[in-house]
Amino acid sequence: MTITTVAPPTHNRPTGLALGFLTGGVIGASLTAFIGGCVVEKASLIVMGPVLAAAYSLLFFLCTLPRRAREAAVVPRTALAMIESLEAVRGESSDVPVRFELTVAPDDAPAYRVEMQQDINLVELPDYQRRGIVVVTYPPDRPWKVRIVKRPTPEWEERTAGARLDSAPGPAMKSDISGGCAGGLLTLLGLLLGAAAVLLLFRADLFGSDESGASPRPSVSSSSSTTTVTSATGTVTLGPGQSMLVRGELRTAVESLTRGGDRRRALTVVVQDRLLTVVFSPTGVNTAGFDPRSLPYNRVPALVEEARTSLGVGSPQSWQLTADGVGGSLTLRIVVTGDGGTGVLEADGEGNVLRRSGS
Repeated sequence: MTITTVAPPTHNRPTGLALGFLTGGVIGASLTAFIGGCVVEKASLIVMGPVLAAAYSLLFFLCTLPRRAREAAVVPRTALAMIESLEAVRGESSDVPVRFELTVAPDDAPAYRVEMQQDINLVELPDYQRRGIVVVTYPPDRPWKVRIVKRPTPEWEERTAGARLDSAPGPAMKSDISGGCAGGLLTLLGLLLGAAAVLLLFRADLFGSDESGASPRPSVSSSSSTTTVTSATGTVTLGPGQSMLVRGELRTAVESLTRGGDRRRALTVVVQDRLLTVVFSPTGVNTAGFDPRSLPYNRVPALVEEARTSLGVGSPQSWQLTADGVGGSLTLRIVVTGDGGTGVLEADGEGNVLRRSGS
């Protein structure tokens, strides 16, 4: 038979590339929103991820519905084809994806070569050999979408038995046209831009400080502190972002008030989150009070945390530690105030809890 070549079909490549870019953007945005919302426990972001993906899927379905309806209404054509080559792609199951290159010979159109992939059962795989004749169907407006008919009608089986076809010259049409390297790069770019857009738009929620009622974690800051010392008192005020609960901060503040050779003793030491106040013993009275450097510094953060969580004051709003040695033995008293009332925790000079009480 005479073979006449047909030009490969033209595809709307820019539309496919744009669709890949948009799909990548939606995937990146929805995943970033969902994962970021789970990390920061933000319900709006957690919901946004699946909602965005579902909305895009619905929009894609509605936009492509007319085209798919037109394609479904087209009556496929049937033709004979010759297997030029075949290759099993992989074989994890009983149905093996096989890549075929066929010469398709329609009855009323020029023959052409096409490359396609179809799942073939392992039991039926020996029935497909190079130069073998098979029956195929394809839409007349998309001749590259070829499918091998596994169970042809008796009429077509009879035609297959006595058919002889010549190879059509290439190039071969491809059943599944992809964007190639450019399409993959555009999809990846869309994914990255989608993720970046979510991070930018919701940066306050994802990276902002936690302003809830949860216990804040002390953080070290480079802000300077202010120290004031008089004959009766001494105060240290920390800068923004600093806390007396940071390891070593309280010890440093106390030592800054007790420098010198006289080693001044204290009647009372009052500690708040950013403020230390020491009431010194009167000058010349060495027996009264206690050495403020003897405070159980390492136990103070744990005692404050225990008072905040175990006294039933609700969400803690403020705390104050008072160290008193006027009665002879050093006593620590931590008062915590919250939306549920006020609680008190008392400890000895070693940081051992003596009693707890709540209002």
